[in-house]
Amino acid sequence: MNLSQLKLSQLRILVAVAEAGSFSEAALTLQMSQSAVSYAIATLEDELGVVLLARGRFGSQLTPVGEQIVDRAQQMLQLMEDIVKQANFAKGLDGGHLRLSTFRSAGTHILPDVLAEYCLRYPAIAIDIREYDDRTEVEDDLRKGRSDIGITYLPVGAEFKTWELMRDEFVVLFPPGFALVSDRLEWAALTPYPLIMAPVGDGCDAMVYAHCAKHDVTLHATYQIRSDATIVNMVAKGLGAAISPRLAAEPIPGSVKVYSLPVPLFRVISVAILADALLPPAAFAFLDLLKQTMSVK
Repeated sequence: MNLSQLKLSQLRILVAVAEAGSFSEAALTLQMSQSAVSYAIATLEDELGVVLLARGRFGSQLTPVGEQIVDRAQQMLQLMEDIVKQANFAKGLDGGHLRLSTFRSAGTHILPDVLAEYCLRYPAIAIDIREYDDRTEVEDDLRKGRSDIGITYLPVGAEFKTWELMRDEFVVLFPPGFALVSDRLEWAALTPYPLIMAPVGDGCDAMVYAHCAKHDVTLHATYQIRSDATIVNMVAKGLGAAISPRLAAEPIPGSVKVYSLPVPLFRVISVAILADALLPPAAFAFLDLLKQTMSVK
């Protein structure tokens, strides 16, 4: 037979009849006349040279060969839908707009590689990045529709859908003269040095204070500094010790002594969107690339 005689409309009607179980129900679903549905199936059977449907008093049943052909027809229709979806997706990536919000250390260490590849793939996309000291403003941007995608850390509100990107360990930074008394860092080593931390309200420091409190350790900050780089440099100059996510502290000077907490603590860095958000194609493309790059499932 000539394959060019087959029409997608015929396959679509065949699938509809198979799913409905009768010509009349399929006709209602397709908003066609029953005679048009019958004619389409009869023409398809004639062109293929096989009987696809066994007609009876109680409806229409697929023959064995009909079941095989319907299965393949469903796959073809799904592929056609995917072709249209990909074409529409590509059109949306020609001159679209991507809006990101991130906290500073993620913006410094995670985003640049992903953005470089993204710009190579989609050079026509305009990118707007909002960078903040902490995650609160990131999540506020998502709630208020100022950004499509946010880089934050857990926990987040129930209104967000998240994917884990990496786990960032909190480390203790000591000045150059520090030396361990034993084989491992003890909680008591945190108290002799002036403690350099972020201002009250910082999300990461709140995690540190709560974690230490669970182990009967009360921390008191001598200095409260907003800038991660300033904190690290103050430690390097011997002004005190600090507890910081490793990503926020990098690059760490070689003279600064770095240790894990006696009981390790991590922040879970994640990409977040509003659970009910209608994202533009540019945002979907960035999410896919980010998850590929960070090996997120």
